[in-house]
Amino acid sequence: MKKRLTLSTFLIILISTILLSSCSTFNNSSGAIELNISAAANLKEAMEEIQTEFKKINSNINLTINYGSSGSLEQQIEQGAPCDIFISAGQDQMKFLNDKSFLLENSDKDLIKNDLVLVGPKNSEINSISDLNTDKVKKIAIGEPHSVPAGKYADETFQNLNIKNEISSKLVFAKDVKEVLAWSTSGNADVGFVYKSDVLNDSNSKIIEAIPDDKHSAIIYPIGILKASKNIDASKSFEDFLFTDTCKKIFKKYGYHLT
Repeated sequence: MKKRLTLSTFLIILISTILLSSCSTFNNSSGAIELNISAAANLKEAMEEIQTEFKKINSNINLTINYGSSGSLEQQIEQGAPCDIFISAGQDQMKFLNDKSFLLENSDKDLIKNDLVLVGPKNSEINSISDLNTDKVKKIAIGEPHSVPAGKYADETFQNLNIKNEISSKLVFAKDVKEVLAWSTSGNADVGFVYKSDVLNDSNSKIIEAIPDDKHSAIIYPIGILKASKNIDASKSFEDFLFTDTCKKIFKKYGYHLT
């Protein structure tokens, strides 16, 4: 004799079927892992090439890269912005996050190094940093020292050369090194301080002078994995990939030094 289903039993079966179907659909259509990466603005060109190479061997991992000044990115992370991996152009920002326990233990590593250079437009008549306190230069573009590591390194250079007081009225502050470079080559500023990697392949700019390493803090780019990441294993895979020979060649191509 067949038993008739009660209404409550029927509803339980129906809901269970819907849930199982939804889960199955989710698992089949969303197999890809999404990684959110916050990276210093001047890493854009190198990271785009690295992203392509990484995808060749990790087709199930999608990278979404948010570029900006290291200070701004650090603040976004502190305020809860989704982020699995942080790559900074300065050690201060990474240290701050580590001290505040935002980073996965032992995940922060020194990745690459860079050089600070004084740049101007291709036809610039400025010959050296000694011209900064002459009438040849009206505006000097640098990143905001409190949020842009390149700006901090420039400020340290001014102090070590004892020219900060003489040139302070000429300084104009940009949100990141990309903006500094744009100002320095468009005429909005006579010169600017950026990284060597920013101008190595830029046909509109001229490196006027490379700043000696002893005039500023070491320019080191650290990488770290956020403790709040929901994809720790995938994040570790990408971090490890950045230290492979493939990525080393890409970084060197864009003017970075290996640590």
